[in-house]
Amino acid sequence: MTTALYAGSFDPATYGHLDVIERASRLFDRLVVAVGVHHEKKSEFDAAEREAMLRELVASIAIRTGGRIEVVAFSGLVVEAAREHGASVMVRGLRNASDLDVEAGMAGMNAELAPEIDTVYLGASPSVRHIASSLVKQIARLGGDVAAFVPPQVAAKLRDRYPAV
Repeated sequence: MTTALYAGSFDPATYGHLDVIERASRLFDRLVVAVGVHHEKKSEFDAAEREAMLRELVASIAIRTGGRIEVVAFSGLVVEAAREHGASVMVRGLRNASDLDVEAGMAGMNAELAPEIDTVYLGASPSVRHIASSLVKQIARLGGDVAAFVPPQVAAKLRDRYPAV
């Protein structure tokens, strides 16, 4: 049984994240979606909110794919979270060449820290390649419609947080 870990801030979860989750859940026996909690980084949604949103969103993916998907939070090194959850693979999504440059550096550092854990890249599907959480938040803050980028329940939470200006 192969367990993979897909870590991120998921602040907020987007259709891009869900694309990676769905595809990874088809590739691995068990997928652990790990919500990163960085105490130095200000998040739009706290860890509990992000975990709850993801649990709701991945439920239908697990049914559709027949995959075993778990959502957890972690606050240390991603390789330690992977070890803690028995993952032998870390999944990373790539939108473009810039992502690859950043991810390759992180994969190299992680390989030094945990040589027993491989990193696998999944290229973003063309329909979601342009979506970035930071841009979604910026659009929401400015009163724009984010419905094309995030599931309805996430869009509603963003609208609650940022009523139209």
